[in-house]
Amino acid sequence: MAQLAFIGLGVMGYPMAGHLLKNGGHQVTVYNRSMEKADKWVHDFPPGRHAPTPKSAADGADFIFCCVGNDDDLRSVTLGSEGAFHAIKPGAVFIDHTTASAEIAHELSASAISQGFEFLDAPVSGGQAGAEAGALTVMVGGGEKAFASAKPIIDCFARMVTHIGPSGSGQLAKMVNQIAIGGLLQGLSEAIHFAQCADLDLEKVMQTISKGAAQSWQMENRWQTMAKGEFEFGFAVDWIRKDFAICLAEADRNGAQLEVTKRVDDYYADLQAMGGGRWDTSSLIARLNRPRRDGENK
Repeated sequence: MAQLAFIGLGVMGYPMAGHLLKNGGHQVTVYNRSMEKADKWVHDFPPGRHAPTPKSAADGADFIFCCVGNDDDLRSVTLGSEGAFHAIKPGAVFIDHTTASAEIAHELSASAISQGFEFLDAPVSGGQAGAEAGALTVMVGGGEKAFASAKPIIDCFARMVTHIGPSGSGQLAKMVNQIAIGGLLQGLSEAIHFAQCADLDLEKVMQTISKGAAQSWQMENRWQTMAKGEFEFGFAVDWIRKDFAICLAEADRNGAQLEVTKRVDDYYADLQAMGGGRWDTSSLIARLNRPRRDGENK
């Protein structure tokens, strides 16, 4: 049994921290900006505890987990005046599940090493449903020794945990994941939209093509809700746009050509303008099915 801290109890972090306690039997102290959320977590997951600051949560912990919103949030809870990095003991491991930039992963890894502990960038895929089910996919960058020590604990909420490479590699792999999902969802949206316009029996079509080369997790799990215009299934448009901004900035640095990703990012901006910032990412079809003004291109 290890002493753990978990910083950030959003839709992902809340169940992830719970799995560490329930599935792993570890001692878990949490921190969240909203004390009400931290109080609720302690009520839902006894004998978990909460701390008033990231620094106090991390004090004495063997492994410190984090899942916050973006680079700025991550800097605040690590390097801020009450940040966790001011209290982490030598030999501990900080595991960051935030989807953030590779630059901040390098920055925080260097800071951690200079203080005698390890930093792993470990973004996740699987969404809220995967977090609640304890079935996330975790892509990890950082030292191999730190990864080997942390993996059995990460396994408490994951079905796949892979060491991708050195610091920053986990974040880069998550960018690959988001790039793939964006293009896939636009293609699936256009396919369903086309079938609807052609007056096909959509259920027969999808049951058929989902058994062939077009099959994907998104098709299997989202085509019916997409066809119904139901978009309340986790990862939001606002969040994918944040992730795409990270991908596109990295592409500017490494020379990758992300033509489809740029176009899909524009489509998600259209959804935000339609009031769909909190719709899930499968809502791309809503843009295709919205009423058109005369002369407007689809």
